[in-house]
Amino acid sequence: MRAVIWEGINELAVTDVPEPTIRNSDDMIVRVRRTATCGSDLHLLDGYIPFLRKGDVLGHEFMGEVVAVGDQVRRHRVGDRVVVCSFISCGRCWYCQQGLYSCCDNGNTNPAITEALWGFAPGGCFGYSHALGGFAGSHAEYVRVPYADIGAFTVPDDVSDDRAVFASDAAPTGWMGADLGGVGPGDIVAVWGAGAVGHMAARAAMLRGAEQVILIDRYEYRLELARRHLGCETLNAEIVDVGEELLDRTGGRGPDVCIEAVGMEASASGRGLGHGVQEVYDQVKQKLRLQTERIGALREAIYQCRKGGTVVILGVFAAVADTFPLGAVMNKSLTIRAAQQHGQRYIPTLLDLMSRGELVTEYLATHTMPLEEAPAGYEIFKGKRDDCLRCVFVP
Repeated sequence: MRAVIWEGINELAVTDVPEPTIRNSDDMIVRVRRTATCGSDLHLLDGYIPFLRKGDVLGHEFMGEVVAVGDQVRRHRVGDRVVVCSFISCGRCWYCQQGLYSCCDNGNTNPAITEALWGFAPGGCFGYSHALGGFAGSHAEYVRVPYADIGAFTVPDDVSDDRAVFASDAAPTGWMGADLGGVGPGDIVAVWGAGAVGHMAARAAMLRGAEQVILIDRYEYRLELARRHLGCETLNAEIVDVGEELLDRTGGRGPDVCIEAVGMEASASGRGLGHGVQEVYDQVKQKLRLQTERIGALREAIYQCRKGGTVVILGVFAAVADTFPLGAVMNKSLTIRAAQQHGQRYIPTLLDLMSRGELVTEYLATHTMPLEEAPAGYEIFKGKRDDCLRCVFVP
């Protein structure tokens, strides 16, 4: 079968790889119909998560058609159209039973790396390096899905492939941001990062009754998409001082909930706190591999959140950063929440919202192309060329 493989830093190729087979009785094989790029893939391509091996298949956000099932699979049968959560979880361990699916004890079949990095191993993830299990990714014609009854969900007939694919990762990650932040009626929410996850976090906050939702980015075309499709407020961080604007729009108090949806290669706004010397320092240390993270957007979220508010970290971070403003967190009485997405907790709700037309996601796919064009698609996506928000590949 054809698949997109990693050849080295910023090098991809489309080539033939062996087709997946059923290995365990709770596996199934899915023929991929849609698979999307994700901003966290770029951290892999840039070499900041150094646990890829040449020939690994990339991709973790996908939906498709079931073509084979193990003899213990009960919820799915051949021919079903399904969306698959990007994180692999067993559904049986203590963490899964608490709804902390991305913390699963059994999903990561190669836990030693992350136990050494973080003390404990999280669950597995499709196409996201050997640190998260070494599972083959979704940028392929077929994918083996472990724990199929836990991680795959039947797509309603009235939800298109183009809408459903974002229920795999972007939509549940964004929804989790609003959930972890406890967003409810009357809240003021600020979201850093107008990529797909930021859009979905903003929409989730609106659906949960937030009084005011403000999306922050440095690319105007991403903000224009949000105004057109979400109707939320926006701030262009290249034009305005984010801190001053947030104070002005919140009566001098600051947002109740600040959601960071950028990750480890972030930049602070050109006019706000966290910019200047600190950002240059972060960039130099990251380039020299002396630290793994640039946390400009996260620093800004912490500085601008109201006293006693909540900061939620959705962007992917790998290890250490030495410019984290711990004093601001402590002295402002902030609550910090963070997680990889617990998609199995949220996907059924999201599919229902998609079916009712309350959650529209297909506009996130600004570029759709054949799988064979994936290397060029990643160049467009990474370079934010041609007003690209996400690329979706069709095998």
